[in-house]
Amino acid sequence: MTSIQPYSSRSPSARPEITADLEARTGLDDAVLRELVHAFYGKVRKDPVLGPIFAARIDDWPPHLERMTAFWSSVALMTGRYHGAPVPKHVGLPIDWGHFERWLTIFRETAKEICTPAGASHVIERAERIARSLNFAVEDAKGTGIPKLV
Repeated sequence: MTSIQPYSSRSPSARPEITADLEARTGLDDAVLRELVHAFYGKVRKDPVLGPIFAARIDDWPPHLERMTAFWSSVALMTGRYHGAPVPKHVGLPIDWGHFERWLTIFRETAKEICTPAGASHVIERAERIARSLNFAVEDAKGTGIPKLV
């Protein structure tokens, strides 16, 4: 007869194994993600559509880039490094789906330049999901009639 062990908060996390597997399958690691984030936001800052939106809100870029690197580490590699709430940061911005499409175009281009093909596919799929989710939240906050999930 097998006994069931009580849950312990000291149980080892599966996170390191998941991260290692994702790194092996995608070629991504924190160094690659840092390069991706820095290259991507370098392009965004110069973009005539997105640049002014970011410039109006971010004065100190190094902490933002570190936060975004932690975000992508958490999203792409399941590291748990990011602790934040992206939705409130985007709600109320003067943006619509066209801005998210532009963001995705630049992100896809940069991911394909920086990452392995498997890594680019991995982060692009996540970026597309994030863009849809953030757009939904932004539009919902505007009261555009998009139904709320219950």
